[in-house]
Amino acid sequence: MWSRILVLWLICHSSLLLAHSQLELKGASGPLAENIQVYLDRLPDPSNLGSRRFQNQVLQEVKTAARAMGYYRIEVSTELQEKGKKSRLLIQVKPGEAARYKEVQVTVRGEAKNDADFAALIKQHAPKVNHRVHHGRYEELKKQLTSLAIRKGYFQARLTQQELAVAPGLGQGFLRLTFDSGQRFSFGDVQFSGSQIRTERLQALLPFRLGDPYLASSLGELHQKLAESGWFSSIEVDVDDPKDPAQPLQVRVALSPQIRNTVETGVGYSTDLGPRLKLNWNKPWLNDKGHSLSSKMSLSGPEQSIEAGYKLPQQNVSDDYYLVSTGIKNTNLEDTNSAEYNLALERHWLLDNGWYRVASVRWLYEDYTQGSDSGSANLIMPGLGFNRAYDSGGSMPEQAYRYLVNAELSDPTWGSDERFVRLRARAGWIGSFSDDQRWLVKLDAGTILMKSATALPPSLRFFAGGDNSIRGYSYKSISPVAEDGTLTGARYLATAALEYQHRVSGNWWLASFFDAGSAWNDQRNLYRGAGFGVRWASPVGPVRLDFAWGLDLPTGREFQLHFALGPEL
Repeated sequence: MWSRILVLWLICHSSLLLAHSQLELKGASGPLAENIQVYLDRLPDPSNLGSRRFQNQVLQEVKTAARAMGYYRIEVSTELQEKGKKSRLLIQVKPGEAARYKEVQVTVRGEAKNDADFAALIKQHAPKVNHRVHHGRYEELKKQLTSLAIRKGYFQARLTQQELAVAPGLGQGFLRLTFDSGQRFSFGDVQFSGSQIRTERLQALLPFRLGDPYLASSLGELHQKLAESGWFSSIEVDVDDPKDPAQPLQVRVALSPQIRNTVETGVGYSTDLGPRLKLNWNKPWLNDKGHSLSSKMSLSGPEQSIEAGYKLPQQNVSDDYYLVSTGIKNTNLEDTNSAEYNLALERHWLLDNGWYRVASVRWLYEDYTQGSDSGSANLIMPGLGFNRAYDSGGSMPEQAYRYLVNAELSDPTWGSDERFVRLRARAGWIGSFSDDQRWLVKLDAGTILMKSATALPPSLRFFAGGDNSIRGYSYKSISPVAEDGTLTGARYLATAALEYQHRVSGNWWLASFFDAGSAWNDQRNLYRGAGFGVRWASPVGPVRLDFAWGLDLPTGREFQLHFALGPEL
């Protein structure tokens, strides 16, 4: 509070104590005072404030700093103040009226004369008539023109006229800039070296063609696409030295193959599944076509699974491909005991609107016992899904969203045991009120279009409860129940989570949350959970510890501890 009062006092009195504790500035405030301070900070500590030489240096630095911001009529005086053994040099400033532009001419010549990016830059950053003269912004405009020229391939661009004149007596400024871009360079052939992948596959990744105008961002995009392929351990993209704009620039890409096999192991824990062991074995490339193989195994008490996928890239390696996958999963949890076998063919595309589209055909065979119900299912399910995700980066991003919509259908016409349509939709958002305040919202909904879900295996029925569902309830414990009290699974699912987080120190956050929802068949019962938690933004992702109470559980059973590691959405 006292610091705010001091700041207000300084503003009201237009006085500023400078970094040199023996100097005090009066009569200037805001950006002008800040710029004067920058100039005065360069002076050596005075050995004698009364020295005429030092005081002349002070006067000169103040005038130079003021003129840089357009104050050419500034009046500056100094006064040595002594009190006992202490002395201070008071710098009294009267800025006067700032010089304003009478004339502004910024001209672009050469091939960039009709370039929309240059026109936009000048419109946004060039001063207008009657704007205050500002030398720093004038220099910045010249740098921006030069930088844009380099990024867009005008390598011979130069400023043929650069003039900033001021008539102090009239308080007028005159700015004249002429920028000659010269001729724009273009992309030439691309030469790849050191690659184990066939050249035509790499050529398909190019974001430009022979003869296209040069763009530095296109080289960055090429580097990113090569990195996303997973084929290479190192990537270097370079171009020829620009000499003659009539000669296209040759692009050279030096690559080193990624190792043939990568193995990752990990140990984790969550209250949903308990201790868990993970093993991933990947082959980033199998042949010169860029095919790849990935496999992963996950072992925990309630669930054990092993999966493998064979990826066949198409035009765009990371966003356009076929995937053949298979997997086996065993589940022994609550009233569910099942063994499921999956085989799927998927086609992945990245659409122009930013959504990923996945068309699939999945075969599922499952032997199961769900409560008092047991059986087996043989299902062939064509499906179509869309998903989109974004985050601003970091372990706990300030902004993020994720959307997922998926539909699968089954019919005896093509050999399935049952006829149904299964729909699932999820959405999540993360936002920030400030650097120390975040919010999170998650929605999850699903439905099975058939008369009764008891004819389906447990992996297709809906359950709620757990770390990523309704906290305060154990994993998959919310479901309709049979006459004997065992869980049956549900045809419908709807859950929502609302969370507020506040940073307490560094990477540590406190959270409060409220969850609600249900999994039901005919009659919906609302289940609510609330509590608080601790978040740690670890290097491998957020670690979450939640103390939750199931508000619709019997007394004595309502508390649940949840622990999880991984993305929040």
